[in-house]
Amino acid sequence: MLLNYLIIGITAGIFGGFFGIGGATVIVPALVFCCGFSQHQAQGTTLAAMVPPIGLLAAWHYYNRGNVNIQVAVFIAIGFFIGGYFGALFAGKVPDVLLKKIFGIFLLCIALRLIIKG
Repeated sequence: MLLNYLIIGITAGIFGGFFGIGGATVIVPALVFCCGFSQHQAQGTTLAAMVPPIGLLAAWHYYNRGNVNIQVAVFIAIGFFIGGYFGALFAGKVPDVLLKKIFGIFLLCIALRLIIKG
């Protein structure tokens, strides 16, 4: 199971490096849809994975309410670190217009999944 969290982190890192996104658009849906986390647990764990310097106070709030899985956050953070490098590397090879279209399609797919299957 820990390998799944590392893969989520790597995927989020690749998308983060490629599109400049990650937490809300990749990690949260992956934890909810693929790992059975509640929305609160997914958001809290994502914040903990991305704490420095993004969300220390928010992650602390979620942690105090029992909505952070530290072990999962660590593996996602490691994967995010590695994946970010490769995402940025790949993005540099894609023309701007195509990158915008791919990004829009990705966001649309996430939105449709959230709307249809909640």
